Amino acid sequence: MRYGSVCSGIEAATVAWKPLGWEPAWFSEIEKFPCAVLKHHYRDVPNLGDITKITEAQLDEHGPIDVLVGGTPCQSFSVAGLRKGMEDPRGNLALRFLQLAGATRAKWLVWENVPGVLSSAGGRDFGTFLGALVQLGYGFAWRILDAQYFRVPQRRRRVFVVGYLGDWRRAAAVLFEKESLRRNPPPERDAGAEVAHCLAKGACGSHGRYDPNGEDYVIGPLQTSPGNYSEPKPGDPCHPLARGQHSPCVAYRTSGNCGVMEQGDKTAALNTATDPNQQIIRQDMAVRRLTPTESARLQGFPDDYLSQVTYRGKCPPADGPMYRALGNSFAVPVIKWIGERIKDLP
Repeated sequence: MRYGSVCSGIEAATVAWKPLGWEPAWFSEIEKFPCAVLKHHYRDVPNLGDITKITEAQLDEHGPIDVLVGGTPCQSFSVAGLRKGMEDPRGNLALRFLQLAGATRAKWLVWENVPGVLSSAGGRDFGTFLGALVQLGYGFAWRILDAQYFRVPQRRRRVFVVGYLGDWRRAAAVLFEKESLRRNPPPERDAGAEVAHCLAKGACGSHGRYDPNGEDYVIGPLQTSPGNYSEPKPGDPCHPLARGQHSPCVAYRTSGNCGVMEQGDKTAALNTATDPNQQIIRQDMAVRRLTPTESARLQGFPDDYLSQVTYRGKCPPADGPMYRALGNSFAVPVIKWIGERIKDLP
C-alpha cells in the first residue's frame, strides 16, 4: 500500500504503518520543526509543502496512491478557539483534503479532527464534509476514538472519518467491530467512597499509639515520616496507598492549619503552620511537567524520535517545538489500529 500524507506533522502515520509494510509516496508539511523531523527520518520521501499548492503534475509525478491520510488543522473547530469553522482558512483545508481525494482517486481516505468539528456551525461544517465525500463517490464511516483505549495513558478523543471509494460497508468494517465488548464505556460520575486509611506496623507518625503493646503508631493523614524505611529519593515511584515501607506521596492537600515547606525554600514565613500543635510538612518532591520524552511516549512515539533531530543548530532541539509537534500529532496506536483494520479486510 502506498499513501500520501497531508498536514503531515511529524508523521505518526508512517511510524504506525511502516511495520505493516506500507510506503509513503509523499508528505505535505510547512511548519519548520516538523519539516526538520521529516527530513531527518525520511530523506527519500518528497515533501510537497503547502497543501494548497500541490499540483496535479506533482501528483502524477509521484504515482498513484492507495490511501490519502491527514489531520487538517483543528483550531477553527476546537471549542478552545474562535470556532470559525469553514470560514477560517485553516478550516478550509478540510475541503482541500477532499480536492486531493478527487485528484488522486485514492481507494481509502483517513481524516482526523477534534470532536468540536461535529458541532461547528451547528453541524453544518461536518455535514458539508461528508456530503462532499458522497459526491466524490466515497462511502464513509466516522467514529470518535479515544487514545486511552489503545494502550497509551492519556485521554485523547478524536473524530476519525474513513472513506472507501465505493461501498460504505467496507469503511464501516474498519471503524466498527461486529462482535466485541464496548471499547468506550460511559464515565462514572457518582462520587466514590473514600479509601480507608492504612494501619500498618512500621508506619511512623505523631498522633499517638495504635497498639500500646507492639509499639505501633498510626500515621497521621497529612504527616509523612522523615525517616521512611524505604529512604525514597526524588524521582522514585510513588505508591497510591503509602505505608511506612513505601515512598511518600508527591502532592498533598493541607487543610486546617498545617503548613507546607518545600526543600530549597529560603523562608517559611508565608506558609507555616498557625497551630503550634500541628507540624510542618517538609517534602523534597513536587508535581512537575512532563518531559518531551514522556510526551512522546504518551503519543506512542519512540523515546528518541524527536530528540535525535538537529533543529536550529541544537540536538536535541529545544523543548517548545517538540511539545507543539507532539500535541498536534495523531496518537500512533490509534492510527496503527486503523491501518491494521484496513489491511485485514478481505
